[in-house]
Amino acid sequence: MSTVTLTIGPKSYSVACADGQEAHITQLGAMIAEKYAQLGASRAPLEAQNLLFAALFLADELAEARKATALAPPEAATPPVDSEAMDALRNAITVLEADLAAARAAAAAPAPGATPQIDLFGGSQSPDLDLAEIASQLEALADRTEASAAALEAAGASA
Repeated sequence: MSTVTLTIGPKSYSVACADGQEAHITQLGAMIAEKYAQLGASRAPLEAQNLLFAALFLADELAEARKATALAPPEAATPPVDSEAMDALRNAITVLEADLAAARAAAAAPAPGATPQIDLFGGSQSPDLDLAEIASQLEALADRTEASAAALEAAGASA
């Protein structure tokens, strides 16, 4: 057992407490001393009455805090993780990453002797084809695919 001395108003009080609780008891005493000081010139002639008023201030704050807590909406519970859905999402990500790697490889190394095609739906071929622009568009597509895969993975992790 330990003893803590609390000074509230003009008096000091010795309070016994469990070992390791000294700092906590000191903080509580400081709260009471603060409320006691709020009485200011309105102090009663009897010390017990002043301590009672300080306790009433603290009780009022506690009641308000409890009321606010009761009105606060309850926190949403975390739904259980669906391991089958997580596995399906991981598999979908793996497939998307493989498709992305294949598309990057195809864009980086065109077949020898192949003529680039402008319109994939049967349009004509053009000698002034901008390969840099096509590479840029493929990179943009790859970035969007990676972002989609990351979003799927994040959704799966939060599920």
